[in-house]
Amino acid sequence: MEIIELISYYIHEQTKMIEVSFRTNIDTEEEFRNDIISLKEAKDYGYDLIQEDFDFFTDEDLDDEDLDDFMTIDEDTLISYLNEYYTVNPEKLPKKELL
Repeated sequence: MEIIELISYYIHEQTKMIEVSFRTNIDTEEEFRNDIISLKEAKDYGYDLIQEDFDFFTDEDLDDEDLDDFMTIDEDTLISYLNEYYTVNPEKLPKKELL
């Protein structure tokens, strides 16, 4: 099993969790999988998924409330982490859902 497509992801800042939807090489075009994973668990695997992207703005453009809006995830790193996570923990691979 290998994740071939990242459909969507959402970072839950308050709970430090990431909700992710993806498709594996054994899923059809009408199927996907959805999971919620702790960002701490990703760090335990050696992955720092959160990146702060402030290159476009100067310090004067942002205040503290805006900082969370510019946290992003490198999708290639997320896919690598998920592939490793589900290889080590195949029992945690979510069941298929239909679109």
